[in-house]
Amino acid sequence: MNSSQVAVLGAIAGVTIFLGLPIGRVRTALARTRAVLNAVAIGILIFLIWDVLSHAWEPVDAAVTRSDYVTALDFGLILAAGFTVGMMSLVYFDRWASRRPGSKPSPGPGAAAAVELAGGDPALSRALNLATMIAVAIGLHNFGEGLAIGNSAASGDLQLAVLLVIGFALHNATEGFGIVAPFAAEGYRPSWTRLLLLGLIGGGPTLLGTLVGEQFVSDGLSIAFLSLAAGSILYVVIELLSVARRTGFKELVAWGIVMGMLLGFATDAIVTAAGA
Repeated sequence: MNSSQVAVLGAIAGVTIFLGLPIGRVRTALARTRAVLNAVAIGILIFLIWDVLSHAWEPVDAAVTRSDYVTALDFGLILAAGFTVGMMSLVYFDRWASRRPGSKPSPGPGAAAAVELAGGDPALSRALNLATMIAVAIGLHNFGEGLAIGNSAASGDLQLAVLLVIGFALHNATEGFGIVAPFAAEGYRPSWTRLLLLGLIGGGPTLLGTLVGEQFVSDGLSIAFLSLAAGSILYVVIELLSVARRTGFKELVAWGIVMGMLLGFATDAIVTAAGA
């Protein structure tokens, strides 16, 4: 299999993220519906945290099992550093974004103009920032998935590579919905251009990771990107939970989270059943 064919595999795995994005264009005035959509996305992202960390921990656990404690320590430090950077970088980015002119409403005739320059309603501006952060976090996760596809193709295990593409494509289809959850929560209808950009941020790294993974195999690099993704996803889950709390539909949100997690496990079970 040549590089072009491997690239096609990575592109197929990443492009399915666009399947869930059009949900962000669905208009809904019902607060309950918006709360459920947001909660389902939270459940999907919580599942992704577990999924990503379990894969990131596997090389560490394997090193400990074979009593290679130096390698285990190295991998463990990479995991810890990646998780910390993934989490805290978004914390500081969010703080910086909140301090930009127009990010918060203020009294006076100039307030409306400032908010308008920032993109309109501060709540919508917040939704745009959060959706972008989710796309970046998922992009980091998908880069790690791309590495796995590229590594499999480079080692000559084409059957595994194809199975990984199928499995990751299924996962990415649900991840697109997670990206647009902040829009649904605010009742905002994003443009097709914005959805395209978010899809490229979230799904594009799958192709990039595939191309990198084809060239060389590195457990450390895979752990780094998976742990970065886990930390980033955890931060956006915390933010989405704060949005869910403001809806006031506690029981409905809980059921939505359960639905999202079960959906994540269901797609993972399909991947496992396929042998990936």
